[in-house]
Amino acid sequence: MSRPPRWKIVAAFAIVYFVWGATFLAIRVGVAEIPPFLYAAMRFVAAGVLLFAWTRWRGEDWPTRREWLACALLGSVFFTLDYGCLFWAEQRIPSGAAAVVLALMPGLIALMEIAFLRSYRMTVRALLGLLAGVGGVAALTVSGAQLGTPALDLRAVGVLLFGCLTWAAGTVFTRRLPLPAAKTTSAAAQMSIGGLLLLAVSAATGEFARFAPGPVGWVVWASLAYLIVPGSIVAFTAYLWLLHHESPTRVGTYAYVNPLVAVALGTLVGGEPLGARTVLGTALILLGVLAITTGDRHLAEVPGTELRP
Repeated sequence: MSRPPRWKIVAAFAIVYFVWGATFLAIRVGVAEIPPFLYAAMRFVAAGVLLFAWTRWRGEDWPTRREWLACALLGSVFFTLDYGCLFWAEQRIPSGAAAVVLALMPGLIALMEIAFLRSYRMTVRALLGLLAGVGGVAALTVSGAQLGTPALDLRAVGVLLFGCLTWAAGTVFTRRLPLPAAKTTSAAAQMSIGGLLLLAVSAATGEFARFAPGPVGWVVWASLAYLIVPGSIVAFTAYLWLLHHESPTRVGTYAYVNPLVAVALGTLVGGEPLGARTVLGTALILLGVLAITTGDRHLAEVPGTELRP
């Protein structure tokens, strides 16, 4: 297979880095006016349907019954639980900070590989990385620390960490499930099912009764459109394309760049505060994840999953 032109590689990386990095601010804008579970459901049901239409146009096979069941399990973990946690938490903490906490994902995936699958061994480097990550979360949440900006809502951070754990667990055990061979079909099924379950959660928590579409501003609807098309389809397509032409390690660098983009956009566009607390927490978490995921040549190939963010 011939290598594509350099400008295409650069453009695909730019899409994955910046489009996905901006999704955190788009979520923050949306949950200010639309209940979080309903907003998340709108994103993933629409994105899943559009992605399914694309896969059918390309002639990809429909999932089998066993594959549907596997997609249902992962859809409930990845989209209902993890994204439900993210959308809910962004009502209470800045979008940049949420992205920084979620940057723990690759490190947690690697640690679960060590703890449960025993694919790799725990090293001093990985342990130091874990301690740095814990220190980063503490810097963001400890109210007694004099770091210039208020501590993050501890409950929201706890919910985000729970979401991280569910995503990491789902990622580690994904390889044992009978998923569709085509990643686009698998993603479409998981998004659709996760979105429908989010819709059920939204109804069960009374969000329908609290939501009136009339007063919602155009910026919110534009943010939703951004999450559906560029955020869930265009960037995902660029990610899959990169995996065919670049190493997983290089492609997985999005996990380190997305939080930086999210913090920058949250500060410059969203008016979110940027103080020593955010800078210190971001630095410690990213250094910790980098130490964990690059300390072993095998762990360096664990970027997350193709469905994030």
